Amino acid sequence: MERRTFMNVAAGAAATLALEPLAIADGQERNGTGAGVDQERKNPVMYPDPAVRVIDPRFAKYVVHNAALERLYTGTRWSEGPVWFGDGGYLLWSDIPNNRMLRWMEATGEVGVYRSPSNYSNGNYRDRQGRLLTCEHDSRRLTRTEYDGTITVLMDGFQGKKLNAPNDLAVHSDGAIWFTDPGYGIMSDYEGHKAAFELPAVVYRLDPKTREATVVASDMSKPNGICFSPDEKLLYIVDTGVPRSSSDPHPIRVYDVVDGVRLKNGRLFVNMAPGSSDGIRCDVDGNVWSAAGWVGNGYNGVHVFAPDGTMIGAIDLPETCANLCFGGAKKNRLFMAASQSLYALYVNTQGAQVP
Repeated sequence: MERRTFMNVAAGAAATLALEPLAIADGQERNGTGAGVDQERKNPVMYPDPAVRVIDPRFAKYVVHNAALERLYTGTRWSEGPVWFGDGGYLLWSDIPNNRMLRWMEATGEVGVYRSPSNYSNGNYRDRQGRLLTCEHDSRRLTRTEYDGTITVLMDGFQGKKLNAPNDLAVHSDGAIWFTDPGYGIMSDYEGHKAAFELPAVVYRLDPKTREATVVASDMSKPNGICFSPDEKLLYIVDTGVPRSSSDPHPIRVYDVVDGVRLKNGRLFVNMAPGSSDGIRCDVDGNVWSAAGWVGNGYNGVHVFAPDGTMIGAIDLPETCANLCFGGAKKNRLFMAASQSLYALYVNTQGAQVP
């Protein structure tokens, strides 16, 4: 991937607000490095942190035994879509109901408003040239933020009809953007605006050069989180639709990727019942790190699955986790967007696709 210093060019552009600093949220303090430390975890934490659970021996090697779960920020209504900018040393993420994107600086721990309004942005990613890609609920479109800060609309409709509300995305090494369109942004006025569905809830593959889009998966109720395996031979997709019966799974599905352009052999990877997944990411060993929530203590947080579908580890959070990504200076830090907060944890692995 071509690595360009996106931050230096785009931060002051007209399409993005100059950063508006936010005060460290109530219940937080600053440590000697300036990073935010949550008050409730200010007291000593027993190492290894009991919030990080080894369920299968295979997970033990990924645990940093003298690293603790950190709450970097609180004050959102629904955190989503974290994306790491290594060339700028910062993380961007969406606060959907507040119609804004926030930025956390690794060097200082400061959080500021990156873009407001954000068209109720949800999922974010970077293309192969390091530009920001965003799924926008309110405008029902997929956009790219250029190096000068201007915004290019990549796709807002299909076959003459409006997209529902793009949700999450992944980028293939050939540059194609694969994104889900379940339509949560038009189901109420809380995360967008209420509107009629014009298209079924499907997964698209968009060639950003030709702007040709194709439907690659249409066998889910609400396709949501999405990620490729490290070798891009597999594509994982979360279905967050309400099951038709209590015996039906809350699935993360997996598909074989054929020639980098289509899918086949869709099947159940794991059943997240009684809760649900949302955002997902693969590490370099092919493990799937899944957001988890809607059950309570002992379930909410992150579930980690080996490539064979076995749950091998968990990170317990006091809030439902919506999405996650790997980042940090050494790409070994897991960032978790969870309800009203942003969390982080150092791990002994790296993300499979981290710029």
